[in-house]
Amino acid sequence: MSEKLGEILLRDGVVSQDQLQVALRGQLENGKSLGENLVAGGAIASVDDIVWQLAAQINTQVVNLSEMELLPGIVSLIPEEMAIKYGVIPVQKEERLIHVVIGDPKNIFVVDAIKFLTGCNVRVWMAPESQVKKAVEKYYVHSVQTTGFDNIIQDVEDSNLEVVQENTEDDSADYNVMEAPLVRLVNKVLTDAVKIRASDIHIETYEKTVRVRYRLDGTLIEQTTLPYKLKGAIISRIKIMATLDIAERRLPQDGRIKLHIGHKKIDLRVSVLPTIYGEKVVMRILDQSNLNLDMSKMGFSEKSLQDFKEALNSPFGMILVTGPTGSGKSTTLYSALSTVNTPDTNIMTAEDPVEYNLEGINQVAVNSEIGLTFAAALKSFLRQDPDIIMVGEIRDLETAQIATKAALTGHLVLSTLHTNDAPSTITRLADMGIEPFLVATSVRLVIAQRLVRRICKDCKTEDHPSTEELRLLEISEQEAKGIHFFKGAGCTVCGGTGFKGRVAIHQVLPISEAIKKLIVDRATPDEIEKVSLGEGVMNLRMNALEKLKAGITTAQEVIKSTKI
Repeated sequence: MSEKLGEILLRDGVVSQDQLQVALRGQLENGKSLGENLVAGGAIASVDDIVWQLAAQINTQVVNLSEMELLPGIVSLIPEEMAIKYGVIPVQKEERLIHVVIGDPKNIFVVDAIKFLTGCNVRVWMAPESQVKKAVEKYYVHSVQTTGFDNIIQDVEDSNLEVVQENTEDDSADYNVMEAPLVRLVNKVLTDAVKIRASDIHIETYEKTVRVRYRLDGTLIEQTTLPYKLKGAIISRIKIMATLDIAERRLPQDGRIKLHIGHKKIDLRVSVLPTIYGEKVVMRILDQSNLNLDMSKMGFSEKSLQDFKEALNSPFGMILVTGPTGSGKSTTLYSALSTVNTPDTNIMTAEDPVEYNLEGINQVAVNSEIGLTFAAALKSFLRQDPDIIMVGEIRDLETAQIATKAALTGHLVLSTLHTNDAPSTITRLADMGIEPFLVATSVRLVIAQRLVRRICKDCKTEDHPSTEELRLLEISEQEAKGIHFFKGAGCTVCGGTGFKGRVAIHQVLPISEAIKKLIVDRATPDEIEKVSLGEGVMNLRMNALEKLKAGITTAQEVIKSTKI
């Protein structure tokens, strides 16, 4: 059993027996800590004076926080509310071990919460409380000048954020869901996400907490936890901003929020879903300023980009982009449209929803509830004298049939499908009911794509993949000797992740005469890929390996994003 603090103080000669007895009696009478009573009695000037004895009591070491420079990626391991409330800050991470510093040994119980939160073991160090307080003030967004809820919701410059609602009905506009501090809290969640270029915001209700996470470069990162008692007010505030029904808590709802943050115009696609502990909100951030429409900067190889541009210059036919949700398909289509967007071209798009507004292009938001489906929009487009048509997604046979017909009757059609690779897209159309000979004659080009994270340029360092990773990459030990592998060590620029931004990997498949014959003969995707490889087409793994060898991404990213 560790020594009592009073015994350690007496042994070290910090206090006398009389001073200790007075402080102990005060502790029984007022419930304050021994250190606080020693300060009140004049035995010591500050609790910081006995930090070494406090550390000895819990068998740990003392560190000088003022001499440490902490990485944001490490600091973010513990939510701000927890750091403020318990006077704790993470300073180092080694594999599955986190080093945290506390200023008050009474807060040692917070270790279990940190273990649960991070899934890591925790080692505790101590520092003077004043140092811990200053570190929390320095490394977390909000200052700690007051206590309670105001710590979380320090003022946000409301002049920099204007909420523009598409439909403001009197009852919802006048509905006083909560007071101004909560409004600032929600605004803070939104503005912080935009500042770090997150793509999505997740607000999740659990049994005792509300968790906020941001998706950054394709990876979800926990931002903070909020008091559970605020869940209803937070969700209601977001619903009002998105003009949703605040009384409906049993059914999913979808809406949209328009924001002006500084000089930026931001659209948020809002989805509310009932869960067992309340409603979960996911908001997709659509920031026009982040839209890259330069095809030459989208990761295409020289041959792939040339094939893509040739297909775009065709007077008719179909170009299909495939990949999972969040793989950048829409961005690829928008970049293609911006390339062919000229005053003498009539371009029409059907989207669900319209993600970005493009000048000079006629964009239609489909609405299945009123019968405006992709198929219905396509039928109307054909009576609007279009040159180029973009369909957000081919989901059913009717849409596929109309798109195919349009591609065969003098229109260039661009669309997306959800398949694993380019050859599978061909067979998918046939499986939907389109005759193979129509697929072969209508489709010009298929692009399959994924997104992999870029290594942060500011902390790029050499890497040495394991034997198992080389096996998964199908790279021999001998071949690996001629490749320079890299990874990100983690720095303040990338928030300790080692990655900053993403780049697309592609499989660009032109429909050659040989491929057309295979389509008509109902060949399998593997047979189509085999022939395409002979024609110089790179599959996703090959393109990802090129970016690995160029030092753009890591071995782990290639393994995660592509199949063997």
